[in-house]
Amino acid sequence: MEQKRRTFPWKRWLILLVVLVVMSIVQLPYYYNQPGMAESLEGMIEVEGGYQDEEGTLMLTTIASAKATPFLAMWSLFSPYRTLYPVPAGLSDEEYEKRQVLLMSNSQEDAQIAAYHAAGAEVVIETNGVFVTRILEDMPAEGVIEAGDVIQEIEGEPVRAAEELLEALAGKTEADTVSVTFERGGEVRTEELGFAPFPEEQGAEPGRVGVGIAEPVTAREVAFDPEVEISAGAIGGPSAGFMFSLEIYNQLLEGDITKGYDIAGTGTINEDGDVGAIGGASQKVLAADQAEADFFFVPNQGGTANSNYKEAKQAAEDIDTDMVVVPIDTLSEALTYLESLQPKG
Repeated sequence: MEQKRRTFPWKRWLILLVVLVVMSIVQLPYYYNQPGMAESLEGMIEVEGGYQDEEGTLMLTTIASAKATPFLAMWSLFSPYRTLYPVPAGLSDEEYEKRQVLLMSNSQEDAQIAAYHAAGAEVVIETNGVFVTRILEDMPAEGVIEAGDVIQEIEGEPVRAAEELLEALAGKTEADTVSVTFERGGEVRTEELGFAPFPEEQGAEPGRVGVGIAEPVTAREVAFDPEVEISAGAIGGPSAGFMFSLEIYNQLLEGDITKGYDIAGTGTINEDGDVGAIGGASQKVLAADQAEADFFFVPNQGGTANSNYKEAKQAAEDIDTDMVVVPIDTLSEALTYLESLQPKG
């Protein structure tokens, strides 16, 4: 009796292969995040003639981020430390990356200024206008102002800082218009803009209007003595600013604020030394724990109910780490805490 020949189910395997490829490469309108790394700052920052004799380590913490695919979206369901968040409205991938680089650059300057002030070192600041980092969709500025433009005047009056821009645009109605002078690629332009209500997702007060310029950043030239060089590679965004400040301060003054400990952390910082909120505090706790950090500094946000500190503390308890999670509101508070530590035995 002749045996029936079995055929290879190549069609099924081909369909499965196509499905897997699609799930791996098709991009969804979300970003996927997971814990990244804790990286030493000693090799990233160099103060000219500074002290670099740290016995411990100051580390920034990162989140690994990528455009979400169906595969990554499914993978995010298996852990609370893998998350999805929507792509910011009105930003192309190129604009988003440009915005992240701009925020990182400004954050580095803020970090340097805060550290130099704390250490009593010399800083000279000259403000030159306001960088545009983001334009809201369906607002008057869309198609007129672009991310990367530098606003110099409002109604013919000089605007030197982000706070001045916000003040000049406040208190308007939909019937108002405003003359905006800005620089783009070396060319100075002036355009007339109207006002419109902010989109609901911006959380603005009812009836509040604007032109659609979001998250402006002061454009400035800063001179430091001694000079400092920061090489952060591909790291973007402002959330490493606070840890940059600690490392710069440590190199400016003789002595070692680490006292032999491995200290990881996160937080934005302004030039006055105030430490601000970041995203992904719980994911950064995992990154710090994996690097065997002794301490993790995280924004306290004045002790608010949903602060980064409380999120980080919960994550630390969840993974049962021995690492100490420390709430921080200011650079001076962090320095005081470090001064209180006994050297690591």
